[in-house]
Amino acid sequence: MELVCGVDEAGRGPLCGPVMAAAVILDPARPIAGLADSKKLSEKRRDALAVEIRDKALAWCVAEASVAEIDRLNILHASMLAMQRAVAGLARVPTRVLVDGNRCPHLDLPCEAVVKGDALVAEISAASILAKTARDARLRELDVRYPQYGLAAHKGYPTAAHLAALRAHGACEIYRTSFGPVRDVIANPPLWTDEDCR
Repeated sequence: MELVCGVDEAGRGPLCGPVMAAAVILDPARPIAGLADSKKLSEKRRDALAVEIRDKALAWCVAEASVAEIDRLNILHASMLAMQRAVAGLARVPTRVLVDGNRCPHLDLPCEAVVKGDALVAEISAASILAKTARDARLRELDVRYPQYGLAAHKGYPTAAHLAALRAHGACEIYRTSFGPVRDVIANPPLWTDEDCR
């Protein structure tokens, strides 16, 4: 039986936190209704599908690349690293890997990039849902530790409210210093910073 693995990432655009990737091999005998691009689903629907994917998939893995790795490698290469780790972490070895987008990570497996794959390929849709829900959960955890940034609301994306909070409180260790808005804040720090961000 051919084992097709779908791969997608979440968190390339935000200013903080890791970039996360998921790899999923679905079970044809246990279909999952409603798989779609995670960005097109409500948070409640994504969360419910994530539980079902973990339960029904033949294999799945969520992996990440850290903020330090993003700053050292750049966000594209860090995303590829997270994808490599997700595929390597699968309990079963796929025969073929399909990756959302137009680039493939370096893998010792047949690999194909599929533009808009998260909307076209069920395995990639499942991976996009696991990556997105895992990263959102991580940002909610960070929000508890760093409530001044409002991370639970914007998940680290550069919204007006997030940029205002970043300017007011400064950038702490969860921020990607290679990203322009964060660099700007570091170059022009607020007159005071929170205890947690010194």
